[in-house]
Amino acid sequence: MGSVTHSLLKFFRGGTEARDAAQPQPKIRRRSSGLGEFTRTVRMQDGLCVLDLGSTSPANISYLTDLGHKLYTEDLLTAAYDPSLRTKVDGESVLDGGRFMRENLAYEGAMFDAVLCWDVPDYLPESLVKPVIDRIAGLTKPGGLLLGFFHTRDSGPDAPHYRYHLASDDMLDLQVAPHGPNSGPVRLQRVFNNRHIENLFRDYGSIKFFLARDHIREVLVVR
Repeated sequence: MGSVTHSLLKFFRGGTEARDAAQPQPKIRRRSSGLGEFTRTVRMQDGLCVLDLGSTSPANISYLTDLGHKLYTEDLLTAAYDPSLRTKVDGESVLDGGRFMRENLAYEGAMFDAVLCWDVPDYLPESLVKPVIDRIAGLTKPGGLLLGFFHTRDSGPDAPHYRYHLASDDMLDLQVAPHGPNSGPVRLQRVFNNRHIENLFRDYGSIKFFLARDHIREVLVVR
């Protein structure tokens, strides 16, 4: 099954795009220096495999496939906060991380040339952060790119969780992410400092930081 077909199947199975149709959220236009460098690189090659870890976005599908690339999507935060992942252990609700990792990012070998990680690590449950980043590293080809956004200490726990839509080479449309009927707002779980981010991507070859004005630290890493 092709990658874009895979993305559209999620769309028709009641994913976040379907919920947006009922309650559309306004979009905020934002310039991104990290995205500008990311897109300059992917424009230089044809037929790349790109992994988008955010909610399925028709804008992202159109933008990247129009460049001649294959796009795969994994809405990791929706999957991570699925109530069915919770299990009872000694009377306490515990996340079944093993099941999450079996059911998500289930690709074979280093197949991706570029990854749009967005701000997923900031919102993931703690027990999933390292396994997810390690899995992504294993799925990324040598020389592959990853673009990530990290909140600074000024963001606060109520920082809105956005979806990111590609508007142009260095412009994004931000849209407050919708939530399913069985889950509340996704809250900021942690704030990484530069050293934490460097440790998180220690298996990568290089890392470059871009400090934005809206309490976001953009990071571009090369595998």
